Amino acid sequence: MDLSSTDLTSLALVLADGRGATGSVMGIVGVVLVAVLIGAVWLGRRRRAQELPPPRPEEQPPRPDHRSHIEERDVHGDDHFPPDRRGLSPYELGDHGNEPIPREPDEQRD
Repeated sequence: MDLSSTDLTSLALVLADGRGATGSVMGIVGVVLVAVLIGAVWLGRRRRAQELPPPRPEEQPPRPDHRSHIEERDVHGDDHFPPDRRGLSPYELGDHGNEPIPREPDEQRD
């Protein structure tokens, strides 16, 4: 591609003008940004392809015969609805949120 001196002069004038330089820089930044995003997607797909596949149903661990966790009661008190199944209004709550939390008994130290 042959660039004559007039082409270089007109390019220099466009770049010397503030609007042309900003447009050129923004175009270059846009191309770089698109290249980075395409590279990130490509790298992510490549890493995902290297991961192990999820286990099949027959490879899943068996369910235990007994419960493996212990459910503990909430220490903050009872949060159930009243027997008539309606919610309480704010003025009906009283000191419900100000109940003291019972302390756990301290263990004896040696």
